[in-house]
Amino acid sequence: MLEQQKMDRINELAKKKKTEGLTEEEGREQSRLRAEYLQSFRNSFKKTIENTKVIDPEGTDVTPEKIKEIQRQNNIRD
Repeated sequence: MLEQQKMDRINELAKKKKTEGLTEEEGREQSRLRAEYLQSFRNSFKKTIENTKVIDPEGTDVTPEKIKEIQRQNNIRD
């Protein structure tokens, strides 16, 4: 996930945007930080999905084949 310092700066800029408005430079910084945050979030979410095993109520593995293949490639699954 994104460093706490960057998260704090994102929140600081969002608050400032609502109250005072942002300079051009601050607007660019906010956009860059948001893009970095979204990329970090997407990577984290992807890893979570790729490491998930889905079991139905009967105990059968019903993980989608696409995920199973990714797990095999990453040596997570036999």
